[in-house]
Amino acid sequence: MILAAAHLKGPHIDWRSLSPLLALAGGGTLTLLVGLFGSRFVRAVLVPLLTIVAFGAFVGLSIWRFHHSASIVAGALRMDDLAFVLDLLLGTAGIATVLLAWRSRAVEEAGHGELHALLLFSVMGMAVLVSAQNTITLFVGFELLSIPLYVLCASELRTEQSLESGLKYLIVGSVGSATLVYGLALIYGATGSTDFGPIGQAISSGSIATDPLLLTGVALVLVGLAFKASVAPFHQWTPDVYEGAPTPITAFMAVATKAAALGIFLRFFDVALIGTQDTWGPALAALATVTIIVGNVGALGQSSLKRMLAYSSVAQAGYMLGGVVVGTQLGVKATVFYLAVYLAMNLAAFAVVVARERETPWRDDIRSVAGLGASRPLLAWPLTIAMLSLAGIPATAGFIGKIYLIDALVDGNYAWLGIVIVVGSMISLAYYLRVIAAMWMREAPEATPPVPAVRPAMAGAETAAETTRYPELAIVALVFGAASVVLGIVPGPLFHLVGHAGKAFGGLF
Repeated sequence: MILAAAHLKGPHIDWRSLSPLLALAGGGTLTLLVGLFGSRFVRAVLVPLLTIVAFGAFVGLSIWRFHHSASIVAGALRMDDLAFVLDLLLGTAGIATVLLAWRSRAVEEAGHGELHALLLFSVMGMAVLVSAQNTITLFVGFELLSIPLYVLCASELRTEQSLESGLKYLIVGSVGSATLVYGLALIYGATGSTDFGPIGQAISSGSIATDPLLLTGVALVLVGLAFKASVAPFHQWTPDVYEGAPTPITAFMAVATKAAALGIFLRFFDVALIGTQDTWGPALAALATVTIIVGNVGALGQSSLKRMLAYSSVAQAGYMLGGVVVGTQLGVKATVFYLAVYLAMNLAAFAVVVARERETPWRDDIRSVAGLGASRPLLAWPLTIAMLSLAGIPATAGFIGKIYLIDALVDGNYAWLGIVIVVGSMISLAYYLRVIAAMWMREAPEATPPVPAVRPAMAGAETAAETTRYPELAIVALVFGAASVVLGIVPGPLFHLVGHAGKAFGGLF
């Protein structure tokens, strides 16, 4: 036994390529330990700063390894330019979330160290997911991103809506995870492999491309990932969870979780399952169409800004699925480009929502932004730009992103889905422009709202300290609002960056 053990060797690990994930793991552990100190300064200031440093190291190491593609940990992870570009988005979302949550109720009630550590570990799961090159690694990343989010959604421990949000997300997420792992098991049974490359080769051989076992597995994987990406009709949890969760966590879920889910959609369907693209492509296009319609129509009647943005995120997921459907490098580039601009315009919007939640008694109701153009133009302009960009108005990043997606769809013979995107964007004008009209064309309501406007769990929660200005929120709103304009006028650098992400698949087929 001793001699046998002496010959055991683990897989070779490229520590340099793995370094971005190590930064998150080390940062999460350190943040959790530092958060145990009793000093108010350590918990309220040092812990968030350490978290930002960890995210900064994650982003910096990803940039350092750019153009150094490698399959690591016995081929379980593929650290290529697609993964590194998505890591940049995830790290940016993490830093913005720390700023949005800096003085939030959630971080006080859940614990500074605990909340920030969970945030780091969730991003670590997302980074593993978008780099996964093996179905087992895919599921590990999926669960590592999900479990911290279940807790983060319920981090306002004294708020009924937050606890309900966490419970709903746990139940629906568990169903999604079970569906996903069952589908992955069926694909393994049909192909005899858990690695994306051999799965793709087995399907391309033609002998199992129409195997019912394989196609059932593909359908279940699609459903499992659709739950996470808020794709209709598997989106029902999204409005309730987004509304009940602390708004900084809602913002994080809206952008980071979407990036991770679409990243693994691209890697799994456009690499491992590309041989059955003729089968799943039309089905995914139909789901995208339903998602665009349901998301935009569902947002029309919402008075809660968080619920409106939740339905908006459903519609936006439908747009981005178009880049997956075509199964081409142009589709990959268009999807990653839209993920980047989607991050900018959503974080700008959510930063304003967080600010108005703290400064007014109206919480996330649309009345909280009424008259904002006259009273707080530095907040009104970022929210205006975000709404215009989400609607796809020219000279904004959202417009360029939609044009890029439509170009990919036309090139991939799915021009009709491009028309659906245009129709969906036209419908979305009704609710995006309603927010703009409230800011610039309505007067602010009276300071004391009617009793029904205040949630029972929130009554009496606003204090004089909570109505002061929050410069970190204004910074997030202004930076990402400006990015939504700059990327719409000068999109060249982002085009160049996502071009490398699209080429990452070149050696994997």
